[in-house]
Amino acid sequence: MSIRYTDERGFTAEQLERLFLSVEWESGKFPEKLKRAMDNSAAVFTAWDGDRLVGLANALDDGELTAYVHYLLVDPAYQGQGIGTALLELMKKKYADYFHFFLLAEHDDLVGYYERTGFEKEQGVSALRYKEQQ
Repeated sequence: MSIRYTDERGFTAEQLERLFLSVEWESGKFPEKLKRAMDNSAAVFTAWDGDRLVGLANALDDGELTAYVHYLLVDPAYQGQGIGTALLELMKKKYADYFHFFLLAEHDDLVGYYERTGFEKEQGVSALRYKEQQ
């Protein structure tokens, strides 16, 4: 198996749906919206096994100073092979000149993984979600 990485956005809504549902993410239930969201993201890197989308990372940025990794996901059948780390490395390279480069770990058990990839937990910072959007 040879994984190919690209920043081309040749994925379909159906491919995104399959990948996002493989990790049980709610956004996978809205494939057309998900496709538009990825098309409008500042950066998207994907991992492919042949024509199968097996990993994705996207970022939102202001064009100069600050960028956020919004999604990082790898199909469970492909986890543990360094795909997520490779996608993060592509993001870190793209945003190397930015002052701030953040990501949000949605689960505490992922913090250690992100720390091993070079991120550090920011002290005194809390992620907040607007209540009406839940």
